[in-house]
Amino acid sequence: MPSMSAAAISFDNSYARLPDRFFARMEPAPVSAPSIIRFNSELAEELGLNAAALNTPAGAQILAGNEFPDGADPIAMAYAGHQFGGWSPQLGDGRALLLGEVIDRNGQRRDIQLKGSGPTPFSRMGDGRSALGPAIREYLISEAMHALGVPTTRSLAVVETGEPVARETMQPGGISTRVAASHMRVGTFQFFAARQDLEGLTLLADHAIERHYPDVKGAENPYLALLECVIARQADLIAHWMSIGFIHGVMNTDNMTISGETIDYGPCAFMDWYKAETVYSSIDQRGRYAYRNQPGIGQWNLVKLAQTLLPLIDTDEEKAVAQAQAAIEHYADLYHAAWLRKFRAKVGFTTEHEGDGALLDDLLERMTPNQADFTQTFRYLSDAIQDGEGAGKVRDLFVDPTACDGWLEQWRARLALEPEAAGARQARMNAVNPLYIPRNHLVEEAIAAAYEGDYEPFRRLNDVLSRPFAAQQGYERYILPPEPGQIVHQTFCGT
Repeated sequence: MPSMSAAAISFDNSYARLPDRFFARMEPAPVSAPSIIRFNSELAEELGLNAAALNTPAGAQILAGNEFPDGADPIAMAYAGHQFGGWSPQLGDGRALLLGEVIDRNGQRRDIQLKGSGPTPFSRMGDGRSALGPAIREYLISEAMHALGVPTTRSLAVVETGEPVARETMQPGGISTRVAASHMRVGTFQFFAARQDLEGLTLLADHAIERHYPDVKGAENPYLALLECVIARQADLIAHWMSIGFIHGVMNTDNMTISGETIDYGPCAFMDWYKAETVYSSIDQRGRYAYRNQPGIGQWNLVKLAQTLLPLIDTDEEKAVAQAQAAIEHYADLYHAAWLRKFRAKVGFTTEHEGDGALLDDLLERMTPNQADFTQTFRYLSDAIQDGEGAGKVRDLFVDPTACDGWLEQWRARLALEPEAAGARQARMNAVNPLYIPRNHLVEEAIAAAYEGDYEPFRRLNDVLSRPFAAQQGYERYILPPEPGQIVHQTFCGT
């Protein structure tokens, strides 16, 4: 496959220097007529890439995998994982290739990966391709998550391939370019642990420490410290998801990163009205990954990571288990503290009082039977700080407006204990409570238009979501929850 110098990328491919059993080295399968439908110039500049050269027809050849720059070393990474609780000893990148790694302008190492680039040895009878819809969904939601301040993989580009893919129906094909701090997962560790490959497991752990947690290299027990770091990152990440009503949908161990970034935006969704049992994913038949279950599943996945690290933590298995267990047990405290911190900020609290958790739980319990929109309720609370008309915007979200009156009274009494002035508090609340989220019906609307060749709704929605906290004139409908006929009840994986 020819290389291109016009869009030169300074690759430094550390993962590809690991032993061959870590991946399959291969080239993407070419497509017939690639065209870029969205390119993230801001991210390209951050990565130190030549945005002007990449956002061209010639650049589309790179972003589709037809050609690649000098220094690229495409690999499909090997990993295993528990999927919906069931063990799969070999998964791996079935439709993705890691082109290589770059050092960005902040000195951080970042992966550049193509998704939908064709079959690999890990495709398991799949075609290795992606429909355009899932590529658009990943771009919209990952970039929205970034704008919301959530640790996440990023989207550099979406390319239409010019070729159809067969799913339930024939759909236009797409390739997305994903950027990540790394693509190491809990499932990557499980891959080597299941094979009792202690050398491979050690190399992987050392690589993860060097890349993400170099400060622990000098720790008394670096591998235990690695586990503790991942636990802390995931506790904070999942608390962040909960604070914005995000439901991942496929929290398998192969979809939990060691870096603490959100990864794999398949059947994910944001809640409209609040209900803790909410599930959107069409493949989550038993609600394993419902909104309310995400914190517990996070800990379950971390237990699986801890099990892989036992032989590295201590050669005495009993001692290793005791140390790992203590680390895992700390997760609940870390998560609860992060949850309280994020939800306190949402309701305007900067200080800590003992009854805060109960007060927050009470609000959520009142919202559920009254079908109060999650995002709007917290956003409009900033207008209800004082008695008066501002409270009406919150009350109007409840089927029974009187259901929130008692809570508002308790909340204002709690706010009286805060040192901050009302104006500053309102600004602070509006900085953490978005007006705009990638609501399911808007995402589906953008995808449907794209399938008809109209990319403007996708681009417009992406632009709105890039500034989620500031009111944008002319985009009022993007704030609103769906009308009854617009409600999306299920989201789909897209593979």
